[in-house]
Amino acid sequence: MAQPQPKSSPLNELCSALPTLPARLQQVGRFVAANDYDATTRSMRDLAAEAGADPAAFTRLAKALGYSGWDELRAALTEARRPAQAQPFSARTRGGRKGPHAETSLVADKLEAEAAGLARISTGSVADAAKALHAARRIWIAGFRSCRSVAELLNYQLRLFRSDEVQLVGGSGPEDLDLGAFQRGDAVVVIGFAPYSRASVLSARAAHDSGATLVAIADAIAAPMAEGADHLLLYEAAASPGFFPSLTGAIAIAQSLAAVTFVLGGARAKRRLEETEGRLAAMSQYVAEKG
Repeated sequence: MAQPQPKSSPLNELCSALPTLPARLQQVGRFVAANDYDATTRSMRDLAAEAGADPAAFTRLAKALGYSGWDELRAALTEARRPAQAQPFSARTRGGRKGPHAETSLVADKLEAEAAGLARISTGSVADAAKALHAARRIWIAGFRSCRSVAELLNYQLRLFRSDEVQLVGGSGPEDLDLGAFQRGDAVVVIGFAPYSRASVLSARAAHDSGATLVAIADAIAAPMAEGADHLLLYEAAASPGFFPSLTGAIAIAQSLAAVTFVLGGARAKRRLEETEGRLAAMSQYVAEKG
């Protein structure tokens, strides 16, 4: 019985079809083939400007290859670039420790690695990003899957003194509704690490397309959700031992952003924080301490 042939990649399909395409589409096709990473992360308008082509040519190219449009072709290119790693977390456990003190050794090594990673965070970059948050009309925070906890922490701390100007992407409904609300003058914070969620990449792309300031908290310069970021805040996720990548650096960056943004807010931020504290006290949100 004949074995099924593996499906050709969209990039191979493109290269094979090039000789049969009109000259103008050949030019656009060669640009996409040579810049397939950019094609998955940048807007069609940006790609067209760099290629010296009409944005509609990218749609015509996709349709010539049998796709419904550019979005479908870009999705196929993105999927083709996805690492074929079905076990991103359990793979980290190979070559595990053994011995009577293995557990204690793991804890010690993990704490040491976490501390070393925190020391390598760029304080200047975090401070500059906080200035952008302070200047923003609205602040959107996007974190998904395990990064949701970091996003919720930053959202909570910022809302203590900027309650009407901070929103968690997808916090009150489907995130795609929020992505369409990004505007120039806003700041969008996107948090992620490998393997990267689709939603984080879409959030970053929407921020870039809208003209909003993009702040990426990421584990690598090449992270797809960091493409085109105005501020890239790097933390170490993979260096720490354990089955799951570390979020310690991301949490430290988030808390630092909130702290510096508050300081930059001056007397107004302090007054709004005091008002929030007053509301919390009036609602008896905390357990009263006994004298």
